Amino acid sequence: MLPLAQISSKRIPLSQLLLPWEIARHLRQHGPLIQQVTKRDVLARYRGSYLGLLGSLVRPISMFAVYAVVFGWVFESKLGNGVHESKLDFALALFCGLIVYDFVAECIARGPMLVLANPNYVTKVVFPLEILCVSAVGAALAQLLISLIPLLGGLLIAHGAIPLTALLLPVILLPLILICLGAGWFLASLGVFVRDINTIVPVLLTILMFASAIFYSLSKVPPEFLPLFLLNPLAVAVDQARNAVLGGIAPSWPRYLLMLAIGLVAMSGGYAFFMRTKRAFADVM
Repeated sequence: MLPLAQISSKRIPLSQLLLPWEIARHLRQHGPLIQQVTKRDVLARYRGSYLGLLGSLVRPISMFAVYAVVFGWVFESKLGNGVHESKLDFALALFCGLIVYDFVAECIARGPMLVLANPNYVTKVVFPLEILCVSAVGAALAQLLISLIPLLGGLLIAHGAIPLTALLLPVILLPLILICLGAGWFLASLGVFVRDINTIVPVLLTILMFASAIFYSLSKVPPEFLPLFLLNPLAVAVDQARNAVLGGIAPSWPRYLLMLAIGLVAMSGGYAFFMRTKRAFADVM
């Protein structure tokens, strides 16, 4: 049974809810509880599974196989990163993009149901509901790390080495992690009051997938539309992750800092919205 965490009934000033370091300080107070909930979330994926850890690779590898055949062999798509680009290079780049997209999609898809799926935490115990989103993002990160294993293995087979810039992947993903936290808090709260949001999110995720440079490179986007794509944090993260892991190219730091600023704003806004609305959860549920 999860330990209870006492929460002050005092209303928190809005200024504290919007400051990233105050958010970090608050979440650090619940560090052991976050670890326990995240561990339970990760282990629940494999409970009763015959494949165990291998089962977590089925979905990304299946998606990779389908999309690689359709776009790489049927449509003969190319990222346009070089004249010597092979179908295997395209397949690896596609898999890298799908891994990053899967992380974001899982966080956002779970968002609307995070609070609704745990009514006991709302009505019967004193529990810091805001950590549910943190644990969901942590579990999605664990899945991402597992999915990196076949990607790096394929890179070793194809090129015999992994670029040192691959070590920058956690830095590259940081803005996305912050955005997923903010979106998770916002959707978790909104899902309590607007139940229809759970049917809209899958449609939005499909649109996001095709608008995030997963099946193509940002270099192939028409110049008149490129500024819009560069405002999409997922498209930028996919492009930078491919460059770092597959191409040995460091991120564009000015563009990265812009995405990091967007991530901090999204996280702070989502957290403030959740904390201001969570007092009404028990009345609605």
